[in-house]
Amino acid sequence: METVLMKEDKINELAKNVLDIEANSILRLKNSINENFSKAVDILYNCKGRVIITGMGKSGHIGRKIAATLTSTGTPSYFLHPAESTHGDSGIITKNDVVIAISNSGETQELLNLLPLIKRFGVTMIGMTGKLESTLAKSSDVTLDISVEKEACPLNKAPTASTTATLAMGDALAVCLLEKRGFSEQDFLIFHPSGALGKGFRYRVSDLMLKDVDKLPFTDENMSFADTIKLISEKKLGIAVLLDKNGCLSGVLTDGDIRRTLIKYQNIRPLLAKDVMSQDPKYIHENDYAASALHFMEKYSITALAVVDENKKPIGIIHIHDLLKAGVA
Repeated sequence: METVLMKEDKINELAKNVLDIEANSILRLKNSINENFSKAVDILYNCKGRVIITGMGKSGHIGRKIAATLTSTGTPSYFLHPAESTHGDSGIITKNDVVIAISNSGETQELLNLLPLIKRFGVTMIGMTGKLESTLAKSSDVTLDISVEKEACPLNKAPTASTTATLAMGDALAVCLLEKRGFSEQDFLIFHPSGALGKGFRYRVSDLMLKDVDKLPFTDENMSFADTIKLISEKKLGIAVLLDKNGCLSGVLTDGDIRRTLIKYQNIRPLLAKDVMSQDPKYIHENDYAASALHFMEKYSITALAVVDENKKPIGIIHIHDLLKAGVA
């Protein structure tokens, strides 16, 4: 195989051409969004079992990604390798499932070998193909057109633009199903309890905060400093939340504030809590994510946060220990 030397500008030009071809292939898919697409969404939405996605070669790789996207957005899906399916794996398909079969040519033999089983059990099949006159298209209950004018490959052979178009069509299905199901951000986070999203996004502050009034160290800012120390000691949270005359958060007094005050003043008897409190306290709202509470604690080196309502009136406290117990920290 002869090596072709290419200058940098030629390489960049070729790369841009590839991206143009693939971008145009996706844009052309808009013409394929019609009643067949709507039918496909309805079929998938009403599926009582799982969505079984199958495809060979590059189509198979794309199929795996589509299955993963559907599953993570509320549509349980599974990838079935068509070659393995004829050696026992096809037993995974049930009458309640829906099959999405992917083949650009529509004539992939390994895929066509599945058709007798699918037809025998009356399983609904959605075909994704670039050839609307193919065997796959004619055998499908609904066919989605993923045809492209040409591949990005200069030889027009390697699946490039066609696989990109297929992936985009799969994303379109997933997003429409997500919306149709009313799939929320909270639902998404439930399906992603680990990894970058973390457990901190599984919980809201309201799920973990201390709400029991008898255990909350809330007090008037005009309480004496000495009595406030007693309150902090009794409640065992390392903090006192101080309120103004309107019941709004005016400050906090922490173990650190106490130490600094004892170092600064020889006589603490005349002091009120408001004289030595932190007047710019960090706080959080009950609907915020627990991860946000952890972020504040790490950023400001604190162990507890006042939880306030929309009027800045304290309604609870969230402590680092609460986050640790929940596995957030």
